[in-house]
Amino acid sequence: MTAQKKWRLVGDYFENCNCNIVCPCVFSAKAMAEQPTQGFCDIVMAFHIDSGSYGDVALDGLNVALAAHAPGPMAQGDWTLAVYLDERASDEQTAAIGAIFGGAEGGPMAAFAPLVGTHLGVKKAEIKYAIDGKSRSVEIPGVLAMAVDPLTGLHPSGEIWATSGHPVAPERIALAVGRDGNSYVDGGMNWNNAGRNGHYAPIEWSN
Repeated sequence: MTAQKKWRLVGDYFENCNCNIVCPCVFSAKAMAEQPTQGFCDIVMAFHIDSGSYGDVALDGLNVALAAHAPGPMAQGDWTLAVYLDERASDEQTAAIGAIFGGAEGGPMAAFAPLVGTHLGVKKAEIKYAIDGKSRSVEIPGVLAMAVDPLTGLHPSGEIWATSGHPVAPERIALAVGRDGNSYVDGGMNWNNAGRNGHYAPIEWSN
């Protein structure tokens, strides 16, 4: 058996799903075993790597997006998954981020890998990831337009942070809401999660 390469990445992530705010898949006693508010889950997660390495391969500045449909509670599996990797990545970088985000090299994504029933493949694409204050946005031309804004409360920061144990960012995630105009269309999957649940957080992963 080939030993896993040591890897580490630091960056930012956000997501938008079709659940009402706040998503029971994250915030409930049964967490990912809870029934989504519409009975199924349509979600996109987007990632920006500020700095990272896989062995001696640098991953700084690269973007990744994952789109998934789960027909019921997420823990029951049978997900349909599509993966998008930054078109700027070299062949070595593509293999590295594909291994990390596919769960083959440990880390948070290893928990999701057994839940995938249908893998629509990996595509290299132009992925535009932006942070504007407390808002996040990502675009894959012709496929994805997604942005989230913070869910505000009484705290003067204008953000609500929670420690939920979310596999992607277990220490803390911010509550957010999908912006009008959000859309995803590819691989037979098609949705608009404007006004629905969102999250964002800094990430720091390693194996």
